[in-house]
Amino acid sequence: MNSKEQARANELVDLINKHRAAYYQSNTSLISDAEYDSLMRELEKLEAKYPQLITGDSPTQSVGGEASQTFQPSVHLEKMMSLDNVFSMEELDTWLDKAGGGPFLCELKIDGLAINLRYEKGKLVSAATRGDGTVGEDVTRNVMTVKGIPHQLSSKAIPDVVEIRGEVFYALEDFAKLNKSLIDQGKAPFANPRNSASGSLRQKDSSVTASRPLQMIVHGVGALKDDSVKAQSDLYQQLKTWGLPTSSRYKVYKTAKEVKQYIEDFEAKRHTLEHEIDGVVVKVDEFSKQQSLGFTSRAPRWAIAYKYPPEQVNTKLLDIKVSIGRTGRATPYAVLDPIRVAGSEVEFATLHNQEVVAAKGILIGDTVVLRKAGDVIPEILGPVVALRDGSEKKFAMPKKCPECQSLLAPAQDGDVDIRCPNAQSCPAQLRERIAYIGSRSALDIEALGFVTAVALTQPVEPKDPPVKSEADLFTLTLEKLLPIKSRVVDADTGAAKLDAKGEEKVVEYFRKADGSAAAVATKLLEELEKAKSQPSWRVLVSLSIRHVGPVAARSLMNTFGSIEKIFDASEEQLAGVDGVGQVVANTIKEWIAVDWHKEIVAAWKKAGVNFTQETSVGGSGVFSGMSIVVTGTLESLTRDQAEEAIISAGGKAASSVSKNTAFVLAGASAGSKLAKAEALGVEVISEAEFLKRLEAN
Repeated sequence: MNSKEQARANELVDLINKHRAAYYQSNTSLISDAEYDSLMRELEKLEAKYPQLITGDSPTQSVGGEASQTFQPSVHLEKMMSLDNVFSMEELDTWLDKAGGGPFLCELKIDGLAINLRYEKGKLVSAATRGDGTVGEDVTRNVMTVKGIPHQLSSKAIPDVVEIRGEVFYALEDFAKLNKSLIDQGKAPFANPRNSASGSLRQKDSSVTASRPLQMIVHGVGALKDDSVKAQSDLYQQLKTWGLPTSSRYKVYKTAKEVKQYIEDFEAKRHTLEHEIDGVVVKVDEFSKQQSLGFTSRAPRWAIAYKYPPEQVNTKLLDIKVSIGRTGRATPYAVLDPIRVAGSEVEFATLHNQEVVAAKGILIGDTVVLRKAGDVIPEILGPVVALRDGSEKKFAMPKKCPECQSLLAPAQDGDVDIRCPNAQSCPAQLRERIAYIGSRSALDIEALGFVTAVALTQPVEPKDPPVKSEADLFTLTLEKLLPIKSRVVDADTGAAKLDAKGEEKVVEYFRKADGSAAAVATKLLEELEKAKSQPSWRVLVSLSIRHVGPVAARSLMNTFGSIEKIFDASEEQLAGVDGVGQVVANTIKEWIAVDWHKEIVAAWKKAGVNFTQETSVGGSGVFSGMSIVVTGTLESLTRDQAEEAIISAGGKAASSVSKNTAFVLAGASAGSKLAKAEALGVEVISEAEFLKRLEAN
């Protein structure tokens, strides 16, 4: 061992203890869980290689952190341990081998605050945080206000003394409401749900805790003298009969294969849960085997936490800018110090609208907690207020459109969105509408993505762009495409790329270096020709009428049979269509009353675009009369293709889950619709099962 390794070990001990103190005493996470875990693993490896580095204050030798001085100390009857972590299936295999075989109990690792409840003769007499594992903070008065924690256990067969261990947490929906209310009161928001649970339970005024909808799930016991209970799973059943809040999601398995499948299943479902989880806890189920395996100084050898890949990181919020969408909606988005999370580098995150920015309490210059769940759009959870230095600035929505300089229109009729009213001439709205026409939700034109839309709509002096409105799209020719010069832009952000001189890079987008047509030009013209024969409901969607998406468009075409008849129908007739309603009816009538919109319809019809539904959609079929919801990402079908298959088989492709839903087709990263289906007891099927049922049609 050299002095460099000694110095690094000392540095790690100081760093980790600093972050522990911030979390356990100030309810603040100065770094992300992933960064903290990385520091701990580095220290563990150093100490394993050089045992002489291990000191009394090393975080590898202790549980949690010290109790703060705000609350009275409370001594646990039995030490409240932490858990060791594994981060891969290979590490899990090693632990499973050491554990000596099943059965194993698997349960979710809720990201909250560990709590210890002491009951004497069935009555709740004290509650304490983990603290250093031996002494915690007495938070009895606050815990007494948490709904769902019984003050008196509801069974006669209760030991004289028992310690109940569990996790206090904040549901995600309640977390968002809490932060909004704090900001409305001029108070600092919490960075994440875990900190909100810790901060809410550790209030000096118990009435504040009472006002917050904390919840608890039990995950074990401390002191307990009862030899009749032989396994962890039996214990959970007993705790449930006592009236304690237990999880319905734990499972007992005999094999390692089943344990791994549970872990993989909940990794896919983790974003559909009501609370945050950061992994799965695996425990040896039988108490006799637990006792033989024993403990280390800080954790049981009979339990392990499998941590999922980190999806939360801390990074700097460099700026907040505003983009304009295809319907004029002004959307603020975060410009971040680029950081890698959930397998990709992130430098932008949507902020939805000005109310969301305010509700999150973020300032330009903040260190923020960023969450990215797989393919889900990155989301800022909140700021790390403790790291502010006074240089941060408040965000204000611009008064003018950043693209066309039109005055932005305020939100109307309950709509929170501010909009650019210049629908016809705003460059941002035009390119977004053209790109949307090529999307899978609309005409599904492979060669018409965002970058191509920019090229088609971007004026480069002295020539105007060939597409000045949607009316020009189906009149494009090779002669019109080849001369186009366009700024080279980033496909994700639309920001112009610079050349070696630092100037905007401009190229002849549709021409090869030798002057001949680029493949994209020929492909685009071929795809536009094919798009003319797409189903008429797709054509209706492509017009970018507010609120008219695939579901409403299909319903309208099923009812009226042609786009002309839809536009000729009265507002009352439109509102009466299933899945349409008054708001959509209003927007349709308002849209077709605009002269330049009529020009688009006339130009597309003249070009031969399909405006008529040739065959009756629905009727008989294997899904006849069924309301079916598609959610998540499918492997072999797009969502639109799945919905078309449902309709072709006589079913209705619904947009929301209800008790009348026949079943939900759920792919990867299914969200709230899957959760609602499970809550309502609606059948959920896989893509493979869906295709199997379709074969019977």
